[in-house]
Amino acid sequence: MSQDNRKIRFGLWYDFRNPSQWHQSPDQLYAATFDQISWGENHGFDDVWLSEHHFIEDGYLPSILPVAAAIAARTKRIRIASGVLLMPFHNPVRLAEDIAVVDVISGGRLELGVGVGFKHEEFEGFGVPFKERGARTNQSLEIIRRLLRGEQVTFKSEFFDLKNVKVTPEPVQKPHPPIWLGGFTRAALRRAARYGDGFTVPGATHDVYNQYLAELMKQNRPTENIRFASAFWCLVVSNDPEKTFAEAADHIIYQANNYSKWLSEAGLNPLSEHLGDREQLRESGLLQVVDPDTAIRMIREFASTVPITHFYSWTLPPGLPPRWAHSHLELFASKVIPAFR
Repeated sequence: MSQDNRKIRFGLWYDFRNPSQWHQSPDQLYAATFDQISWGENHGFDDVWLSEHHFIEDGYLPSILPVAAAIAARTKRIRIASGVLLMPFHNPVRLAEDIAVVDVISGGRLELGVGVGFKHEEFEGFGVPFKERGARTNQSLEIIRRLLRGEQVTFKSEFFDLKNVKVTPEPVQKPHPPIWLGGFTRAALRRAARYGDGFTVPGATHDVYNQYLAELMKQNRPTENIRFASAFWCLVVSNDPEKTFAEAADHIIYQANNYSKWLSEAGLNPLSEHLGDREQLRESGLLQVVDPDTAIRMIREFASTVPITHFYSWTLPPGLPPRWAHSHLELFASKVIPAFR
């Protein structure tokens, strides 16, 4: 199918961060974000993605499924995806129950995105050895898939000892809500091919897509109708790009430097060198503020290189109020999304 005929799903992406230097009342931040998501589903957005991290001073969302349930209760159509939930820190039985309940609340709109985690402080905080993260995630995924299919599960390993466990209520979606795997390593691609129904990573390349395809073939998994989610790290549409860039720049510098520090400490590639000023941010390409026609061209070029089915980009730079993003989302919804429908 040609790109022109393949529908791309467009998603919002939130982490609910609330840095002290731009502090907002947390209840108002959450409420305004829920309002924005509700608006989004009525203006062409198909999905909302939620990110999880723990013990971050700025309140980075630590609990995806309660927020997913709140979104589900406020909306009717938009699909709700964890992108990603950090599996090693969750008991798989408790998680399967929560997934099933949120899927029921949403009427079958939950999508489970999973990763292994990479911040050492999180593993220390939960008392989980860093070296166990891959095996724990693989075993948890096997348990969760079986439980959500309605099986009665007995499972014994070095991490889990389950006897005749069956989850009720069952999820609405059969055989279970779709499972996405994300990550930055070859092991993540292998895990996605074995346990997942799709792969998600920001800034994917054609090489990453081909690696995922190869891993699916090794696992004798179908290679047609691949679900692949990616896009630009932060793409903002504006009628005044310079003004908007200046408003968002310090917030994205904060975001990018945080992530780069965390990734470097975990032995992974940072997003960029440390960003010291706005000019370095501009050169990095991590924040791209463009007019609608340019955004359409960029997305088309990206999708011609990486055959994405799902597009997302950070919706709200940390510290900015949700109302800041609204005019940009209106422009994206009225000018950009229709070009792909």
